[in-house]
Amino acid sequence: MKKWILIFLSIAIILIIVFIHQKSFIQKNLDNNMKISSVFKNNENIPVKYTCKAEDISPHFQISDLPENTKSLVLIIDDPDAPSGSFTHWIVFNIMPTDTIEENSVPGLQGKNDFQKLEYKGPCPPSGTHHYHFKLYALDSELPLSEGASRQEIEKQMKEHILDKAEIVGLFSKE
Repeated sequence: MKKWILIFLSIAIILIIVFIHQKSFIQKNLDNNMKISSVFKNNENIPVKYTCKAEDISPHFQISDLPENTKSLVLIIDDPDAPSGSFTHWIVFNIMPTDTIEENSVPGLQGKNDFQKLEYKGPCPPSGTHHYHFKLYALDSELPLSEGASRQEIEKQMKEHILDKAEIVGLFSKE
């Protein structure tokens, strides 16, 4: 009986050590210094120009504090408030490291959004105010994917290559 208790405790200790090591590795893996800003402030309204109510063009982004080993960037814009769950409005990957993404530009290869298109489709909620998440990822490599890749394919490929992540949230309501 004592032998089984010792075996059980040994296994438990090993699992705890592995869990702590993995958690600290994940936390160390992300610098959490990179920043993204735009023509709107975090958790404030997105100007109408960048929505379905006007020009429906992508906004300008300023990027700072990229990790040293950054080889490419990925930008994903989604709406977690959509009636069917998180809805992807735009995906751009293999963006060359830069401190600026210009308004109405396509800085890399486009992935397929949830409109089944390879383009920016701005905020256009069916009702109420929605939160649009502009997520920027710094990667230690380019992704071996072609234009038109799905979000799932892109996220699977980038998973082991993320150096840092920055996010800004914009609000929009058609009313």
